[in-house]
Amino acid sequence: MDIINNKIKTPERIEQICNKLKSVGETIVTTNGSFDILHAAHIHLLEKAKAEGDCLIVLLNSDSSIKRNKGENRPIVNETERAYMLASLSCVDYVIIFGEDKPLEILKRIKPDCHVKGGSFIDDRINEERKLVESWKGRYKTFPLEEDYSTTKIIDDILRKYGK
Repeated sequence: MDIINNKIKTPERIEQICNKLKSVGETIVTTNGSFDILHAAHIHLLEKAKAEGDCLIVLLNSDSSIKRNKGENRPIVNETERAYMLASLSCVDYVIIFGEDKPLEILKRIKPDCHVKGGSFIDDRINEERKLVESWKGRYKTFPLEEDYSTTKIIDDILRKYGK
């Protein structure tokens, strides 16, 4: 349990870690999202993101930011449990929970070498992230949505099978 909890960091601590890793030539990769009801497409994205560099940091939307972005009924799984599940994955090096609607502030602090997005995303939002990452010569990479995998689909399947 301590190993997993040690992967969950504050913004201040992750900034220190990134500075140290960069000083020895490590490549920092970030991705962000809700990761509510973890499923296979999430794992595929995280594995692809990890393959882009040496250290993968997941920027996890807080419960309050998910509510603002996805509505009052979300998230299904709270931020502490989501962070713990992500931290338990071998491809994830660190997790940080952020409270803003967009990960722009934490991206500015970390300045990753590569930022990865996958699945469903809003073009205006990713363009803002892309411009920011490219402002320090970082790479911005997207992976397509994997059909039939989504938290919304899982919720809909549960409601259909078990009634509401």
